Amino acid sequence: MRARDKTAVSALRATLAALDNAEAVPVADAGQRGSALEQSPVGAGATEAARRELSEGAAADIVREEITERLRVAATLTEPAHADRAARLRAEAAVLRPFLEH
Repeated sequence: MRARDKTAVSALRATLAALDNAEAVPVADAGQRGSALEQSPVGAGATEAARRELSEGAAADIVREEITERLRVAATLTEPAHADRAARLRAEAAVLRPFLEH
């Protein structure tokens, strides 16, 4: 696998995880019924919590935050020993930018 592919995979996985986390409903809102076995939901999909649907703008904001965070951390890595990590973070930000252009 080429280095560019590893960078893209890393950036995309982290961003997809951030989007997935943003869609999660807080536990308090999920309707916990208690911990007793007899109160546990039964049947296919009974333990699935509803997910929030993100608007296109909200998803773009999350991608923008991912880019900003990578660039912010890269800017703090000024020592020569961290040059490779800073370059990788900048490359990850560059991979994510095109998703904001359409």
